[in-house]
Amino acid sequence: MRETLAEWRPAIDEAIADLVPREVDPEYLEEFFGEPTYEYDSEGIQRALADPLWELLDRGGKRWRAVLFLVFIDAFGEDPADYLQYACIPEILHNGTIIVDDVEDEAAMRRGGPALHHVFDEDIALNAGNAMYFLPLKILTQDHADLPADRRLAAYEMLMDELNRTHLGQGMDICWHNEREVRVTPEQYLEMCACKTGCLGRIVARLAAIITDQPADVEEAVASYAELTAVAFQIGDDILDVENSLGRAGEFGKEFGNDVREGKKTLLVIHAMEESDPETAHRLQELLQDDDNTDEEILEALSILEEAGSIEYARERALGLAAEARGEIADLDFDPETTRKLEEFTEFVIDRDV
Repeated sequence: MRETLAEWRPAIDEAIADLVPREVDPEYLEEFFGEPTYEYDSEGIQRALADPLWELLDRGGKRWRAVLFLVFIDAFGEDPADYLQYACIPEILHNGTIIVDDVEDEAAMRRGGPALHHVFDEDIALNAGNAMYFLPLKILTQDHADLPADRRLAAYEMLMDELNRTHLGQGMDICWHNEREVRVTPEQYLEMCACKTGCLGRIVARLAAIITDQPADVEEAVASYAELTAVAFQIGDDILDVENSLGRAGEFGKEFGNDVREGKKTLLVIHAMEESDPETAHRLQELLQDDDNTDEEILEALSILEEAGSIEYARERALGLAAEARGEIADLDFDPETTRKLEEFTEFVIDRDV
């Protein structure tokens, strides 16, 4: 799957540049947004939209949502090159959620550099992030693949459905890490992931199925595969945050002990609270509540997670979800190469080191 990601990334970035060019000019603004009522300020829009978007994209990111979309397009018998613009939809949406998420979490770093609200200030970061929820919808109205109106409408309704649920997940996550006590159950945590991260995965799969006119049962099967894989990815992300801070993973691109500093109620934390003795659990809760942890205190919290067996527990839950994901596509009529890529991807999201 790593080879597939590397192969398609340049073409995806080129397609994104067609949608939001690196250099904004009046001709682009008029063509994409329509004639101005009075006069656009292309210089201001450059600084407020294009610069933040490309600052984030140029730092890296795996583009796995866009690539997974193209893998599904190929599996459904279409030429992925004809649908590159549609691959931009989940990718731009995802990057928009990252910008807003970092403001809400008061994150310090993203992809090895300062979070965008530290580069462009919160007002520009929020405006750019919010714009990235809506810009991809223009792809449906521009209709790059000459889709029938009913398919475009179905795609639009699907996007509204799934995007609304992402905000349920984000809302739960925000409330939990602002609360002092750890009251979250593992199932509630998984539901938060299914909404916040899983819905973007479902968008990837459902969009590919809808625009290639797949039956409802196929659409639901690939959507379940993508949702389960995305939840496994989120748990893998939580594990990486801990292992990176303990010096066991690659360059993660986030602040040391990021999740502990933000007071995140991850699956590892929930498990450690349940498995630790009352005194240790109370200490972990204190460390999560502290707004100004030292590095030594961060390591203390991480050691509690490690000693409770929470890293292994989370990895087992992620591996179980990955196995469920593979089961969802087992009966679909995909060629062996596509099946191999999709199965490998469920392993990649857990075993990656960045």
